[in-house]
Amino acid sequence: MTGFAPRHLARALSLLCLSIPLAQAQDEIVLRDGSRILGTVTAVRGGIVTIETGFAGTLSVQQAQIESLSAEGPAVLKLADDSVLETPALQVENRELVLPTEVASSRTYQLEDLSLVNPQAWELGQGYRWTGQASFALGMQRGNTDTDELDYRLDNTWRSLDDRYTLRINGEVDEANGVKNAENWSALGKYDQFLNGSPYYWGINASAEQDKFADLDLRYYVGPYLGRQFYEEPALTLSAEAGLVYVDENFILAEDESYQGANWSLHADSNILGGDSQLYLDHTGIWNLDQADEVILDVIMGLSFPMFMSIEGAAEVLLEYDSGAPDGVEELDQTYRFRVGYSW
Repeated sequence: MTGFAPRHLARALSLLCLSIPLAQAQDEIVLRDGSRILGTVTAVRGGIVTIETGFAGTLSVQQAQIESLSAEGPAVLKLADDSVLETPALQVENRELVLPTEVASSRTYQLEDLSLVNPQAWELGQGYRWTGQASFALGMQRGNTDTDELDYRLDNTWRSLDDRYTLRINGEVDEANGVKNAENWSALGKYDQFLNGSPYYWGINASAEQDKFADLDLRYYVGPYLGRQFYEEPALTLSAEAGLVYVDENFILAEDESYQGANWSLHADSNILGGDSQLYLDHTGIWNLDQADEVILDVIMGLSFPMFMSIEGAAEVLLEYDSGAPDGVEELDQTYRFRVGYSW
């Protein structure tokens, strides 16, 4: 009887241990000041390591602040020299990548040499990344004046390591008491060729637009440009372009016109507000080189935010300025709208 209790106690403890699930292994980041962060490393991109934690949600850590890192699971590493390595786990000790000898037997890599972990196919030179959005804004009013308003927008971008294609379409149709009082559309197509993997690129763009209530039957332009992709990260995407265009304008009543022009554009967006929201700005300009006092400026700026799944809403302002507008047509057209769209 003296051995009965210990034997049963040992058996009970064994069953208890088996009934408790093993703690899930966690990734670990050790900062240069000695602080430790436990969680799951979800991304390494643009000098930022993203880790999902149970105590503070998603954290973004500068690579320059990291002393060591341990992340379980196989990983594909893209380095600053564009070489690609496969490793059974992402390990960093004393700011140096720990790699199996069969992966890198004759060279060591520092943490700052790491550009991407698990890059997408297009980032490895395989095909294009297609992003886009289709959206519309619909307004209806019934009463003393019946109004119907429809705005639509389609954005598409195809991006590879070497080049980029862009297609944008915007339009507006408004009616009051069954009579149209606004009808316009514009389309823009662009091709960009990056120079030897640098942020600089050259390109060609072509655009066409119509606005019957601004006496514009058709305006189109085409021309080359040079550009620079300053930033291309979620925190800030910024690009600017400048070039020359040939412009042809056909008016309904006013005299038709064609001229050589200087053309520029600016695009910026940022998720700095968090919550998957995005501030954005698109600006294009044309300066008539034959008549220096004539300039066309288009600006779209707004804030988009997710609603559910891939559906998002956006509040934006559209400004269209034409200093050479025909007589009887306002030089500045302002539109304020809220639109809903699908993003991919």
